[in-house]
Amino acid sequence: MSEVLIVGGGIMGLWAALMAGRAGIETRLLERKDIGAGASGGLLGALMPHMPDRWNGKKQFQFDALVSLETEIARLEAETGLSAGYRRSGRIMPLGRQHLREIALGHEEDAERHWIAGDRRFHWHVRDAGIDSWPAADTASFGVVHDTLAARVSPRSLLAMLRTALAAFPHVSVEEGVEVTTIDPQHGWLVLADGRALTFGHCILSAGVASFPLIDRLAVRPQAPSGGAVKGQAALLRGDINPASPIIFTEGLYIVPHENGHVAVGSTSENQFDEPCATDAQLDALIDRAVALAPILRGAPVVERWAGLRPKATGREPIVGRHPDHQRLSVLTGGFKVSFGMAHVLAGFVIDELVGRMSIELPQSFRCETHIAGLQ
Repeated sequence: MSEVLIVGGGIMGLWAALMAGRAGIETRLLERKDIGAGASGGLLGALMPHMPDRWNGKKQFQFDALVSLETEIARLEAETGLSAGYRRSGRIMPLGRQHLREIALGHEEDAERHWIAGDRRFHWHVRDAGIDSWPAADTASFGVVHDTLAARVSPRSLLAMLRTALAAFPHVSVEEGVEVTTIDPQHGWLVLADGRALTFGHCILSAGVASFPLIDRLAVRPQAPSGGAVKGQAALLRGDINPASPIIFTEGLYIVPHENGHVAVGSTSENQFDEPCATDAQLDALIDRAVALAPILRGAPVVERWAGLRPKATGREPIVGRHPDHQRLSVLTGGFKVSFGMAHVLAGFVIDELVGRMSIELPQSFRCETHIAGLQ
């Protein structure tokens, strides 16, 4: 097979390069800045399951991905000697109203039916209080949900581990500071910002927010935009926190304990913004909410404030697989909030499709052909 070019060095692109390396494919990954410079290099790393009610194929797909990620990370840690900061720490959701507790009790039964992987069972417990005032009792008047499926990972540690793993493949190379401005799948070449042209046998477009204008320029018929950017802001605090503590999640706020006393807090979802990478009072408000939920964080120093743009495809679902109008092009982008939990499986699908084998059943709503058809 001729060389495969992967455009984008975020979580999706790195997993695609790893899967291509394992398949023996000559591969070159092109990243316009540095590995993890985009949304993948953020702070949260929360790996959150869908609600266990109204079970369907898409929820099962995500469940299977979250379970299999643990095995994939363990394999990479053994191969590289590095840590991804992964822990299946679970999640706590405060219940502030009686009707929410009643709904949650129904979900407890749903999880018993659906959150099963072989001989492993994951649970959705409704409890009267959190764990050691995590969260504060007065924020959970009607108890909490404690699920044992959610996990967390250090985004930057996982990116670094994937980058290191790629070095084991002599047929895979990574080039940073290389920006792609034009892709021509018909003739099998792309143009870089410095004017150079590169040829390819196949191209995998996995450039996050930058993927959408490239996709839109390839439209053979009039279509709506394929996606856009949603700004997120987050912060990293240092406090006396047990790293095994569950993630706290409520009304869009995540409090994610990591190793070494670090706690990530986020994130905003801003569809309108002036400064893509600047933090502001919206992040301050999130930190204040986090302290109200977990008073142990009061006075914790802020180690880092972060902002970035996350790729949200039109229709919200990830865009995955071969482009229906351009057979030399595959798309792997638009993961928005689910990228870290499913990137390994989605990348595996793209590489399997490329070499002509099918190992998983991708939800139809994720397929590139479905997205393109919905835009026209």
